[in-house]
Amino acid sequence: MSKTTFAIIAAVSAATGAAVTAASMSLASPTTKKTKPTPPTLSTPPSPTASATLPAPVPFPGALAITAPVDPAGLFQYGFPGPVADLATRNSLISSFDRRTKNPFWVAEHITPASLASREGDRKGSVFLEDPDVPEKFRGKLKDYFRSGYDRGHQVPAADAKWSQEAMNDTFYLTNMCPQVGEGFNRDYWAHFEDFCRRLTTRYPSVRVVTGPLYLPKRDADGKWRVSYEVIGNPPNIAVPTHFYKVIFAEDGKVGGQVAVGAFVLPNARIPNDKPLSEFEVPVEAVERASGLEFATKLPVQRRKRLCVDTACSLVIKEYAQRQQAFVKEERKQVSAPGSPRI
Repeated sequence: MSKTTFAIIAAVSAATGAAVTAASMSLASPTTKKTKPTPPTLSTPPSPTASATLPAPVPFPGALAITAPVDPAGLFQYGFPGPVADLATRNSLISSFDRRTKNPFWVAEHITPASLASREGDRKGSVFLEDPDVPEKFRGKLKDYFRSGYDRGHQVPAADAKWSQEAMNDTFYLTNMCPQVGEGFNRDYWAHFEDFCRRLTTRYPSVRVVTGPLYLPKRDADGKWRVSYEVIGNPPNIAVPTHFYKVIFAEDGKVGGQVAVGAFVLPNARIPNDKPLSEFEVPVEAVERASGLEFATKLPVQRRKRLCVDTACSLVIKEYAQRQQAFVKEERKQVSAPGSPRI
C-alpha cells in the first residue's frame, strides 16, 4: 500500500476507528484493573411531590428556554451502556482492550538497554492465557484461535520482556494478541520489525512503542471504499485486522529532551523480507485518523524529530522461521495434551 493510498484510507476510515475511553484514564495503579466511564448523576424523575432536578437546557440561539419533559439520563439507573475499554496495567505492558473486536485498541511498552540485557525470563515457561479481568462474554478464547489459520500475534513481543519470567508471562494474555498471518508476516517481516525496535536501544537510552490493529477500507471494483475483514472463532467473534501499526518514541534520555517519533502501518499479509521498512512509514496523524486514537498531544513540536531522518529505518533480516516452527510444534503438543491451558 502506497503512502498516498494510506493517507486517503486514513481520512475516509476515521469513522471506523474505535473510540477509546481509557486513553484519558490514570495509569498510576500498579495492578491490573478494568475501567468504566462514570455515569453522570441521575436526575430525579418528575413526580406529583417532587420537581425534576434536570439542569436547565441550553437554548439554541434565538430560541426560548423550555423545561424538558423528558429525562434521558434516567437510563443510567439500569446501567451505563459503554463503550468500555478494559485497561490492564502489567509489569511489561499496558493494554486497552476492545470488547467488540476482541482485540486490543493499543498496547504500550518501554524498552531500554538494561531491560533487554537481562535474561531472567524464558519463553518456554510461558503459556497463552485468556484474560480473567475481561468479562467472560467479551473475552477472547484460546479455542477461537485453534485451527483458525492465524497466529496468536503478540503486540508487545515476548522477546522484549526477558527481564523477568513474570514480565514475559504478562505478554501471553490474549489481550496482548491479535490474529496475524504466520508465515511471511508474524514469523518473518513483523519479527524483523520488532527486532528493529529493540536495536533502537543501541542509539537511544529509552524507547517507547505503542502497537495495535487497524481495520482499513479498500476500494472495490465499483469504485466504492468498504471495510471488510475476516472473523474467527466458534461462534465467530475475534476480528482479523487488515493492518497493524506501531508508533515509536525514541527518547534521548534527557528531561525535556528530544524525541524521535516514527509511525508505521503494515498490512496483515505476507511481506517480502527485502521490502524497505521506510515504505511503511506514515505520519502519526494518519494513524490517529485511522485508529481514532491520539499519541502525542503533550509532546511539543519543538521537541520532535522524525525517526527515519534521525536514524536509519532498515531491517536486519534474521532467520526466525525455524525457531518459530519449533515453538509451533511445542504448542501443538500442549494443545493435544489433556487439561492444556492453551485451548
